Amino acid sequence: MTGSEGSLRPARWRGMPRGGTLLRAGLVAVLLGLAAAVLQTPSGCPPGAGPVTPAPKPPASRDANAAQDSALPLPSGLVGVPVRLAEPAALAVLRPGARVDLLVVPAGGAAAEAVLIASRALVLDVVGAEAVDASSALYLALPPEQAQRAVGLPEGSRFAVVVRG
Repeated sequence: MTGSEGSLRPARWRGMPRGGTLLRAGLVAVLLGLAAAVLQTPSGCPPGAGPVTPAPKPPASRDANAAQDSALPLPSGLVGVPVRLAEPAALAVLRPGARVDLLVVPAGGAAAEAVLIASRALVLDVVGAEAVDASSALYLALPPEQAQRAVGLPEGSRFAVVVRG
């Protein structure tokens, strides 16, 4: 037995971690925090989103279009996200059940800098398509990671959609 094996002296630390180790430790901490936040979020509710209350709809007529204008239920494993489009006139051509690509132009960015957030997102509801104020919104069903990206964008970011066939 050597002198250090039977000793109760504390082990020496060989120095402070270097840049790569600190970066990895920081990323692990951020990912663990994100995982904890996702696990603590009630199902069907992205973090930071308040309660979603659709605007009242006028009484539906009994024609073929009435079935298209009713909101769809949220599919299992997806979360509902309200999105205000930069061009609300696009809401006039959207109906529940449609599929859209969700794009975002970062705050202060040019339209050519649009980034795809979600592909083939399901439209759950269209509220206020005929309104000219900020009360209009598009409700999309997104996987949790895409919903997190959409609601975590900085203020001033502009959303747009491309209607899929």
